[in-house]
Amino acid sequence: MSSSSSSVLEMEIFQYVDAHQSDFIEDLKEWVAVESDSVQPNLRKEVIRMMALAADRLSALGAAVNSVNLGLHQLPDGKDLPLPPVILGELRKDPQNPTVCFYGHVDVQPAKKEDGWKTDPYTLTEINGNLYGRGATDNKGPVLAWINAVETFRALKLAMPVNFKFVIEGMEEAGSLGLEKLLEEKQCFFSDVDYIVISDNLWLSNRKPALTYGSRGNACFCVEVECGSKDLHSGTFGGIIHEPLTDLIALLDSLVDPTGRIQIPGIYDSVAALTEEERKLYESIEFDLEEHKNNGGVKKFLYGTKEEILLHLWRYPSLSIHGIEGAFHEPGIKTVIPAKVIGKFSIRQVPHMDLSVVKQQVVEHLEGVFSKRNSPNKLKVSMPLGAKPWLADVNGPLYKAARRAIKRVFGEDPDFIRDGSTIPVARMFQTITQKSVMMFPIGAADDGEHSQNEKISRHNYIEGTKVFAAFFLEISKLH
Repeated sequence: MSSSSSSVLEMEIFQYVDAHQSDFIEDLKEWVAVESDSVQPNLRKEVIRMMALAADRLSALGAAVNSVNLGLHQLPDGKDLPLPPVILGELRKDPQNPTVCFYGHVDVQPAKKEDGWKTDPYTLTEINGNLYGRGATDNKGPVLAWINAVETFRALKLAMPVNFKFVIEGMEEAGSLGLEKLLEEKQCFFSDVDYIVISDNLWLSNRKPALTYGSRGNACFCVEVECGSKDLHSGTFGGIIHEPLTDLIALLDSLVDPTGRIQIPGIYDSVAALTEEERKLYESIEFDLEEHKNNGGVKKFLYGTKEEILLHLWRYPSLSIHGIEGAFHEPGIKTVIPAKVIGKFSIRQVPHMDLSVVKQQVVEHLEGVFSKRNSPNKLKVSMPLGAKPWLADVNGPLYKAARRAIKRVFGEDPDFIRDGSTIPVARMFQTITQKSVMMFPIGAADDGEHSQNEKISRHNYIEGTKVFAAFFLEISKLH
């Protein structure tokens, strides 16, 4: 396709999207009205209804839709609850075209008006160009923007530049129950897929588009110190025993220094050295330190520059202490020596750090510190949860195509960003399918996903629809 015919095509597509804004917003209104909260068991039937709506919408596009039943899962109280199906959809199978697989979810976090919402969370409401409603940005808006983009090609009777596959689930907010097993079983579904696109995160700023190419993992630890079978009185035993809480505080204090550097020997050994090319990616990123401080309600960061802050959020591991179980924490004074205390901390680990090695380093370090205390108490260190980091190649065709599409629609290059938290689904898709994965957000940093007054701006929803359509054209040009 020549660039001039491509530009004419783009103009036609963009005009159609602009002319059908109100239809696209009506669709989002219909989806937001479904209380598809996957966290609360009593709303499971609503999640299942939402999956049926999404399946119908894909069928209307002409896609072949397979709603895969995942069976039941057991709640903590022993009751069995049906899992919502996962949608596997397929549209066009032209061997000349690349195949792009889109992942999204249509379940939401809990929301009630009395939580502090200005509007009813399940009635999409437009105020000053923002579309407020639970799921507007996480993740119903982006899923619909992708579907709207596909629909635009069909409505204009244009040849589809790519083949599409869809994976849409309804349990993401509850930990994507059943998804990993399904992906492993359905590997043949991905055999002809070239690229996987996930649009379930946000830009780093409120204004500038971004593409996400990595996230940190998370290794969660418990360190337990026990002296006996019962709590003791500090008047009767204080001063004559090795107290578990004193041991635990010494252990926790040994983990990280006041500058934020992790004190566990060897922990930084496998962190890749920063290259000059990579450092340059950080220079142009739009990120307001003061705004980030205000959002967190903190007075001072450990680092003074934007680059250092972002490097330590995304690219280097961090260690956070989260709590102590078994210690007295209510108001007032209780002069008790707890018999058993459990400290909880986590390490956000980065690519090339091996979870099993990290666990061994943590255990050896804590056992070493503990042995120097000559305490007769029992020490137990465990890692109940370990999620791996994810990293993609920003120079690959997927990122090139998305960057060009963003430049066409938004008139500027995107920021290339990583995420300091963990995105299990990106890692899961990359590991199981062995395909290129990209996170392609269309929501802005202030959309408030999971929070009160969640929104997506009309601008981001409509321009996001255009950017996906432009992306389809760009990815086909690379083939």
